[in-house]
Amino acid sequence: MGSATREALAQARAALASLGSAALPVAEDLLAAGRVIGATSQLRTALTDNEADAAQKRALVEAVFGGRISADAASLLVSVATGRWSSASDFLAGLEELGFRLAADAAGEGVDIDAELFSFERTVASDSELELAIGSKLGSPAAKAAVVDRLLSGKASSATVVIVRHLVQDPRGRRIGEMLRTAASIVADQRGFDVATVTTAVPLTDAQLSRLEQSLSAQAGRRIRFDTIVDPAVLGGVRVQIGDDVIDGSVASRLGSLRQKLAG
Repeated sequence: MGSATREALAQARAALASLGSAALPVAEDLLAAGRVIGATSQLRTALTDNEADAAQKRALVEAVFGGRISADAASLLVSVATGRWSSASDFLAGLEELGFRLAADAAGEGVDIDAELFSFERTVASDSELELAIGSKLGSPAAKAAVVDRLLSGKASSATVVIVRHLVQDPRGRRIGEMLRTAASIVADQRGFDVATVTTAVPLTDAQLSRLEQSLSAQAGRRIRFDTIVDPAVLGGVRVQIGDDVIDGSVASRLGSLRQKLAG
């Protein structure tokens, strides 16, 4: 991520914070606008033109989206567009992130969106037909969204459905599993904690999870939520991943290291 994008992203997050109360339809509008912009090269170029001023971009947003999205969504879109992004792809990613953060705020306390996203990610990973249905380049966005509605409506929160519907309609070259994990991390960050993916050969007890949470929270300096995976292939020990950081104390990893040393 370039320095320009980091600054623009901070500006976008500040705009979200100043919005006050969050509403899920505003998140839906913002994500829908992002899909339109992503599919229209001329609009994308105009909104990411660093030579154009805020007034010009505000006028363009009003001309294209006026009456189609809420005033709050249009205001946030203008705020994102006036940032100096390193690339058009960074701009789209920033707009998407803002939509996810807004959805997280709108869901309120007690709704574990990140857990629902991780759960759906595991469901997709275990079903090749489902992965093809929502991840193939050949399927229409509307058909993919319909599959999501059928699978998640009534079983997951409205915020989760909005996020997943957006992802399957706007993959931008990304794999579905990658998108769901990234979205879960963004939601977690908006709520003030990190998500640690913990992989073990057998389920950890509540006491073990509690000790691990205390240790990781102390290191990270913020709360930790767990996404636990049981995988007999790790043989024993534990593998923990928080973002790009990996702590691999699994037996499988140690055996792999030993084999490399013996071979080399």
